[in-house]
Amino acid sequence: MKYDVAIIGAGVVGTLIARELSAYDLSVVLLEKCNDVAMGTTKANSAIVHAGFDAEPGTLKAKLSIKGCCMMESVCEELGVPYKNIGSLVIAFNDTQMHTLTNLLLRGNQNGVQDLRIIGQDKLRELEPNVNVNAKGALWAPTAAIICPYGLAIAAAENAVTNGVELKRNFEVKNVSTEDDGTLVLSSGQESVSASYVINSAGVYADKVAKLFGDNDYKIIARKGEYFLFDKKMDGLVKRVVFQCPTKMGKGVLIAPTTHGNVIIGPNAEDVDDKDNCATSAKGTEEVLKTARRSITKLSTVDLITSFAGLRAHNANSNDFFIEYSKTNKRVIHLVGIESPGLTAAPAIAKYVCSMFMDVAGKQKKNRNYNPVRPEPVRVKELADEQLRELIEKDSAYGRIVCRCETVSEGEIIDAIRAPVGATDVDGVKRRTRSGMGRCQGGFCGSKVAEILAREMGVDINTITKSGGNSNLLYDRTK
Repeated sequence: MKYDVAIIGAGVVGTLIARELSAYDLSVVLLEKCNDVAMGTTKANSAIVHAGFDAEPGTLKAKLSIKGCCMMESVCEELGVPYKNIGSLVIAFNDTQMHTLTNLLLRGNQNGVQDLRIIGQDKLRELEPNVNVNAKGALWAPTAAIICPYGLAIAAAENAVTNGVELKRNFEVKNVSTEDDGTLVLSSGQESVSASYVINSAGVYADKVAKLFGDNDYKIIARKGEYFLFDKKMDGLVKRVVFQCPTKMGKGVLIAPTTHGNVIIGPNAEDVDDKDNCATSAKGTEEVLKTARRSITKLSTVDLITSFAGLRAHNANSNDFFIEYSKTNKRVIHLVGIESPGLTAAPAIAKYVCSMFMDVAGKQKKNRNYNPVRPEPVRVKELADEQLRELIEKDSAYGRIVCRCETVSEGEIIDAIRAPVGATDVDGVKRRTRSGMGRCQGGFCGSKVAEILAREMGVDINTITKSGGNSNLLYDRTK
């Protein structure tokens, strides 16, 4: 089948672009090299909707992050994704850093950030009682928020697929050719897809994909950042996103609550050659914890439940986003260097790319059946007793708790597997339901999740993986 548009990369940007294009009468295919959507930068980042004071005024990054911040709440509401407008603080410990805050304030005002202001020690302590007593002041940005980035990507993908987009997983674009009529043929080696237009949203691999189209000028540096997640016992340690003053390597180590009640700290910043290197390290642990304790001195590792690392697609040639047509073919749009605040900007990027597509392809007819709403999944933990009782009467699977840490039922896991972009591995269930994200990190529920996956998918349990590829959980029976 020949598609009108092929999108390479199913991170939060790629899935939101797919959703945006699904509002039109177009055939769209979303190609993802991994076993699931949201497997790159989207699944391992700070989960912050930035206010927009950090980007250099006049840049595309500044323009789209401000627009994205304003759009995010309504997008999350349509897609049934948690969104919390808690605001952010950039704290300063000396006069030099207070001067940095003044520069950030001026930059934010130029960018159009609303209600941005510098506060002193008393107001800072009022907003964040646990912050280091040596902090002299902070930049207060009340428009900042937190969301679940992979939750947003999954929801956008589901909504796009419901509206007619086709998702192909485990499809890594390795070769590109052009037919006489201009049709672009993308090949994984095992399968080929033809499309009239292509959108390259491949994250840290966007430069590699661009080379397949003859565009060799891009260079992405994979910038690794390590994170640490704390148990919900730490809820309340901070009420807002707490940053330190930024450096040339990024916004620095933050401490923030998550939409699910945990506390997250990180990231550090290390440029790596291997674009699949998401390993954590003892050195990284020490660096992140030491830096985070400058913000909150009483931070303890007692309730640390997991660590992970993510890669940001740093543009080696600029601090700005590159969203532009291929120099060899205007039917191809490249998105390069979509690092922080890429999550914030994602809804605005989707509209921007859609407009670029229309400029080349012409105005498109609306999809008369388009529905922007994706119903929020059932969460038994959040239901009132009477609601839960009624639900269990209709389907007893919602009464069987599989994950005790996060109170996730078998019914929710089945829903996640049967969804329009359903989970096919244990981590896919984890991202959709939070089964395995609690204190024991799947120690009790992991085997049961694998059993449910095998049963629902009609496959042998030995074929079930943790996260696709060769990550099999079981190999053979011992008894």
